[in-house]
Amino acid sequence: MYSTSDFRNGLKILLDKKPYEIVYFQHVKPGKGGAFVRTKLKNLRDGSIVEKTFRSTEKVDKPEISDIEMQFLYSDDSYHFMDTESFEQISLSADAIGDSKLFLKENMLVKILMMDGEVLNIDLPAFVELKITHCEPGIKGDTVSGATKPAVLETGAKIIVPLFVNEGETVKIDTRTKSYVERVS
Repeated sequence: MYSTSDFRNGLKILLDKKPYEIVYFQHVKPGKGGAFVRTKLKNLRDGSIVEKTFRSTEKVDKPEISDIEMQFLYSDDSYHFMDTESFEQISLSADAIGDSKLFLKENMLVKILMMDGEVLNIDLPAFVELKITHCEPGIKGDTVSGATKPAVLETGAKIIVPLFVNEGETVKIDTRTKSYVERVS
């Protein structure tokens, strides 16, 4: 069991028999009355966000979640992964993967969160390097600070990049914010 003093961002808890991840928390000590913790929780099954307030004396259950490192193999009408230790393969639908499919590249290692044999979520690496397959050329002399343009990555994801980035170059992407970080040489 976790007490509210154990709360931190990213902690996974079990609430009403559903697995949640703490996205945001704040300890509040009002001048009058008892302390409490205000939280934003992300449901690991459907991705919905709920806000909940806990009294400082409340306790919540620990979920039996296992994270297994798997390698993304390929996609057809579903997405195929292989356990790097047992070489067991699983297939997931596009709905089960969600937006993670925008940054999946063949042979990429990901962590798959499972509870009771059910896949809850896919944890991508924080940063991935992908090649730009299409973007408009930057106009010479157009160097206004912060000017950007749309680009399409090799996985089909669309992001915004600075004007100096060209088609065929490899860029580093933050998978949490789905944004451009830097150009990779």
